[in-house]
Amino acid sequence: MSLIRDEMGIVMDRLCPMHVILGDDGRITRVGPTLQKLRPDVPMAGQMFLELFELNRPRAVNSMADLIERQGAKLHLRLRDVPRTALKGQIVKLPNTAGSVVNLSFGISVLDAVRDYELNAADFAATDLTIEMLYLVEAKSAAMEASRKLNMRLQGAMIAAEEQAYTDTLTGLKNRRAMDYLLDRLIQSGGRFALMNLDLDYFKQVNDSLGHAAGDHVLQRVARIMTEETRETDMIARVGGDEFVVIFNRLVDRDRLDRIATKLIGRIREPVLFKGNTCQISVSIGTVLSPPSGEVTAELMLHQADMALYAAKDSGRAAHYFYAPEMERRKSRMKAAPGPERDRRQVD
Repeated sequence: MSLIRDEMGIVMDRLCPMHVILGDDGRITRVGPTLQKLRPDVPMAGQMFLELFELNRPRAVNSMADLIERQGAKLHLRLRDVPRTALKGQIVKLPNTAGSVVNLSFGISVLDAVRDYELNAADFAATDLTIEMLYLVEAKSAAMEASRKLNMRLQGAMIAAEEQAYTDTLTGLKNRRAMDYLLDRLIQSGGRFALMNLDLDYFKQVNDSLGHAAGDHVLQRVARIMTEETRETDMIARVGGDEFVVIFNRLVDRDRLDRIATKLIGRIREPVLFKGNTCQISVSIGTVLSPPSGEVTAELMLHQADMALYAAKDSGRAAHYFYAPEMERRKSRMKAAPGPERDRRQVD
């Protein structure tokens, strides 16, 4: 009889890996391998069935004897300790022997069980519908992973496209569009910042005498110098052929800004070699500070920086000026003056 019971247990392990065999007293004598995985550190064999499992339905069952009398009844159970996994089952009296077998399953909570206990297809009978559900879960997970990767690629492509739309391809600096966006955002936030307008002196002569390849080489060198002499948080934009703008967020200290401008002027005026030829340029700079209070527009700040740049050009180039209101009046007088006294920036 013991041999028959052992052989029957082996068969049950294959066909119903979530079963328990009970003695007449309700003590567990054998546990299916998948069911034991739910409590790998606590052997279920030898424990009282109703001390390990809480029976929710049928509600009228108060003892093991009552449960055994409910042959074929559908059971709703829950493990008493955490995690309190819900189970469904059916109890059947074993023929010609003392005891009963309870076949259990996860029911619709199988996905939670797979997550909590890391079960896989090998833990279930080959004919169990749970296998189909696990395949669906795996297919869904694979589809979600593929979708996630696709979304990441699309997002990366979108970021790259946006970055390209805001980048000057020759120098790698930001472009006019990026400068306009940041300038509007800073003005709306009401924070303090400085706007520095830079225009290269004698750059046209380099293009005319040595060609545009030499001019491109000079522009790329100027871009490197500007990047090296400013902070990572500052935005440098190429807004024209030989015109640049630097926006210094939260920096309005005139002495510090003047030191930065002086370094830029000194480094940019150093000769540049291109295919055995010397390119000699300089830079004129005008700076405006955002007002501590009151309304201001991007157009007004760009105009004021341009006025300061005009003053630097008019002083003989390779100079740095901060905007001052009297520059407006001086420009008006210069426009009214004849011939050579007019805007000297036009010769560059």
